[in-house]
Amino acid sequence: MEIKELLEYTAKHSASDLHLLVGYPPVIRIDSKLFQIPGEAVLNAELSERLIFTLLNEEQKDLLTNNREIDFSYSYANARYRVNAYYQKGSLAASFRYLSDTIKTIDDLGLPRIYHEFVSLRQGFILVTGPTGHGKSTTLASILNEINQTRDAHIVTIEDPIEYVYPRGKSIVSQREMHGDTHSWGVALRSILREDPDVVLIGEMRDHETIAAALTIAETGHLVFATLHTNSASQTIDRIVDVFPENQQPQIKLQLAATLEAVLSQRLIPTIGGGRRPATEILLSTPAISTAIRESKTHLIDNIIQTSGDIGMALLEVSLAQLVKKGLVTLDVAKEYALRPEDLIRIFSSS
Repeated sequence: MEIKELLEYTAKHSASDLHLLVGYPPVIRIDSKLFQIPGEAVLNAELSERLIFTLLNEEQKDLLTNNREIDFSYSYANARYRVNAYYQKGSLAASFRYLSDTIKTIDDLGLPRIYHEFVSLRQGFILVTGPTGHGKSTTLASILNEINQTRDAHIVTIEDPIEYVYPRGKSIVSQREMHGDTHSWGVALRSILREDPDVVLIGEMRDHETIAAALTIAETGHLVFATLHTNSASQTIDRIVDVFPENQQPQIKLQLAATLEAVLSQRLIPTIGGGRRPATEILLSTPAISTAIRESKTHLIDNIIQTSGDIGMALLEVSLAQLVKKGLVTLDVAKEYALRPEDLIRIFSSS
């Protein structure tokens, strides 16, 4: 068993993930379901360590040994993999996320056409949210690459690890990877404003320091993209505010209300014919949204989104209902992913 053979199998079968875990044969994930790779032996500790250590340099091996986990990226056979190697029950394991070597366009991904409008923005704060494994990085890459291909801009990304590599375009792109190119999120974010950026991607907002830096960068006239693991637009606003101490929250609400351009919350939904399609909830900046943020009235956000469809806002259930109407997704599957199943039924029945 060789690691490159397993990666080739993962790519050939359009799997999103490969898992190496002692006590199991190698396992891949296809359309959210797990499958054991046929014909492969059950991994023992020695074999698992050999497969994973093959991919690491000496510095990475030291980091893994000392920290007991490490994130890194690996390229092989026209594909990239985001890898998390970690210890479990004393043995080494790893999860590989498959990333295509080509960046799909907004239209190729089946994302709403309004996403093209974010490409021309010169400043502001745009968040792409949703659970792990639901295409946040791919969505951001499609938007950033359209900027790269159409605008004269300096794009700076901070990632852990670098996922998509951007081709030559009209822009220049500086991609900084944690540990390899910078020692910490804090240092990297403090340095960004000295790097003459126009567009900034923060791979993940992990704590209040990261969020505060993102807001400051947006406030100083830059276009900032970031991700959060939240389920809806309103929950995203609450999460950002609540991560700060109570005495700082009024200032954060002011900054967020002034800089926020959009919250794009998405899920990848299994389709009837195989594969997955995105369903999205879209919040756009309006005076009503800004007021709700400043005045701590986030309970009104869902209603504002629901009544602002004419300018492109939409609840997740609207997107799910459209997928059902097009015959791409069953109603039962859509209900599984809905945040408000009763709204989904109402929207679908009335359309």
